[in-house]
Amino acid sequence: MNLSLRQVRYIATVADTGSIAAAARQCRIAHSSILAALSQAEAEAGARLFDRRPSRGVELTPAGDHFVASARRLLAAEAEFDRTLDRHTVGMPPVLRIGCFEPFGALFMPELLRRFTQGVDVEIELHEGEQPQLVDWLEANVVDAIVTYDIGPRLPDDATILAKVPAHALIRADDPLAQRSVVCLSELAQRPFILLDLPQSSAWLLALFDAAGPRPRIAFRTRSYETVRAAVVCGFGFSILNMKPIGRGSPDSDEVIRKPISDDVPVPRLMVADRYGAAKPLFLRRFTNVAQAFFNEVGPELTMARS
Repeated sequence: MNLSLRQVRYIATVADTGSIAAAARQCRIAHSSILAALSQAEAEAGARLFDRRPSRGVELTPAGDHFVASARRLLAAEAEFDRTLDRHTVGMPPVLRIGCFEPFGALFMPELLRRFTQGVDVEIELHEGEQPQLVDWLEANVVDAIVTYDIGPRLPDDATILAKVPAHALIRADDPLAQRSVVCLSELAQRPFILLDLPQSSAWLLALFDAAGPRPRIAFRTRSYETVRAAVVCGFGFSILNMKPIGRGSPDSDEVIRKPISDDVPVPRLMVADRYGAAKPLFLRRFTNVAQAFFNEVGPELTMARS
């Protein structure tokens, strides 16, 4: 195919934005350059790549879907080639791009990354997002690796497991349940629930109650881990979380208590994943090793609840 990488990128941008005009703005080129690249690509492919919808942008055809999937793999390979040159020059990328499940940014990622970059002059670019976003970023070469739970589709099969992270209840210190060594879901379900309302996480948290009886009434929804803690302190109800602050992570207020759950519930695992498989670059092998050592060291903190 006689398309240049630049033209391939133009077409991938049309697919991402859903509009030729939006792609032209994002690529900072003339509208005609996008049309020229598209016409040449369709001539080479022998098929229409997009259906034009007046006033509604464009939509990929089956042939276009196949073309763009291949284009993204090609562009990811180009980006990795550039990254490889960077690694050969300085031994490590000048910018380390790590994705993590959104709450992890405040709970432990800075400490983990500090250990990894100790003595190395490197810029950290931390991408905090939802589970589906993380996989998208990994596949699009936006990040070098992701740290997340093993929940949801499309996660790499060869991810490295760092720790098991059982669910626990977060309740106010003056709640009668705070005197218990463990709590059960049927009792918690009688109280209003503060939901960490992130995609996949919210469905997973609510499903925990299905085997124990009715789901609790949701009194408060938030996408923020910190807001969940504040809402518990302010008396909106209880919450269920998997992770707690580790090391230098922001500690809990004395007004909240974490309690293990007695029910037999699924235990998610914390993992680090990349897209390199057996060809993992040296710096990512080291990052994985540092992450494993970090969680081996703090392991007891993941399951111990303050009583």
